[in-house]
Amino acid sequence: MPDKAPWITFRPELRVLDCTIRDGGLINDSQFTDDQLKAIYHAGVAAGLDYMEVGYKNSPQQFPADKYGPTRHCEEEYLRKIVGDHKAQAPALKLVAMADAGGKSDWQRQIIPAKESVLSMIRVACYATQISEAVEMIHHCHEQGYETTLNLMAVSVLQEAEIDTVLQLAAQTPAAAVVVVDSFGNLYREQIDHLVRKYAKAVEGTSKDVGIHAHNNLQLAFANTIEAIILGCNRVDATLMGLGRGAGNCPMELLLGFLRNPKFKLRPILEVIQNTILPMKKQFDWGPSIPYNLTGQMNMHPRTAMSFRAGPTPDDYIAFYDRVMADV
Repeated sequence: MPDKAPWITFRPELRVLDCTIRDGGLINDSQFTDDQLKAIYHAGVAAGLDYMEVGYKNSPQQFPADKYGPTRHCEEEYLRKIVGDHKAQAPALKLVAMADAGGKSDWQRQIIPAKESVLSMIRVACYATQISEAVEMIHHCHEQGYETTLNLMAVSVLQEAEIDTVLQLAAQTPAAAVVVVDSFGNLYREQIDHLVRKYAKAVEGTSKDVGIHAHNNLQLAFANTIEAIILGCNRVDATLMGLGRGAGNCPMELLLGFLRNPKFKLRPILEVIQNTILPMKKQFDWGPSIPYNLTGQMNMHPRTAMSFRAGPTPDDYIAFYDRVMADV
């Protein structure tokens, strides 16, 4: 046995972000009901979470309102309908939206000054080839008064030189954190170790945090999140019952139990899962399954498995295996 037992205490500087509404919105086109959103929001407040990502700042032209729900755009009037005067009522929980580089977000118009918004942070998401725009977005959001992060997507398919270049540029921005994003749920512990250390070294001396956003294709999202925490990640993402595209994300209920920080309350999380998230299982498919596992093994976007799972034979695993192997 080791001489110390750090797992029975907690690291107070670690911050938890709930991305149920944003990531979960990828399986239902952000078509949550107002009651569902209010339940998730109030659970986050009661649970003592640090951040809640309430959706995207996606362009209404590209993501029209007749197909996508209002959390795909996060317009201020609608957000206030759900959370009220949030900054006055529940300032301990910071509300967040994600803005994508690459033309998905009309960020120069959509992102209003932070003092006029219930939002406190904008997470800028990009692929490596979009880093120039992402840097511009981070500076813009910072000037508007927001805390920012850089979420480099699909890191499992990038070359080391590409990651290094992105991190070098990110280190020079006012972003508060750089986030390891395992978009395809492909990474193992050893790769998490390598990436977290790389990110930490890149931002050393800048006061920036390293974050982790894990997907569960290989059923390693929780384990990989723990590994990142052990290595010093102070920004961790999770969703209620793992709700998220494809195999889903690190489950919030598991994460809070692991952290042992008394400021986090598990009961409100279990209550909203029981009353709000669990019934959604009857409508939407998410969570570990063999098709998602196979796309994770092959470092593929889960869209192929999502399409198959929505078809007439979602459990014909041999057919799916033969299909994806034919593309390798």
